[in-house]
Amino acid sequence: MSGVPGGTRSLAIVMDDPDAVAAVGKQWVHWTAWNIGAGTAEIAGGLPAGAVEGRTDFGEVGYGGPAPPDREHVYVFSLYALDAELDLEPGAARDSLESSMRGHIVATARLRGRYAP
Repeated sequence: MSGVPGGTRSLAIVMDDPDAVAAVGKQWVHWTAWNIGAGTAEIAGGLPAGAVEGRTDFGEVGYGGPAPPDREHVYVFSLYALDAELDLEPGAARDSLESSMRGHIVATARLRGRYAP
């Protein structure tokens, strides 16, 4: 991750599947993570020390990879630069993460990818 704005104290990531709305009525959450250090350049094979993961819509804490049931789906990684670290318990759901981030978002970036079964 590069180009993190000044004043950023931590990063948060949400990975979801907006194409799941047709099948399950909502964007399916595959991953949430927060309190990632602002100087983190990449996440490869594990979270940096101090980072925390939330619960996916699979009901598990951690990363739940793409698993489209029917056709190619678009997956969106949203990266949030925050002006604070979040006081949020491990395993929290996306709505709790979004509520905790409110008022602390300095910048947002998105990456979209596609995956088919």
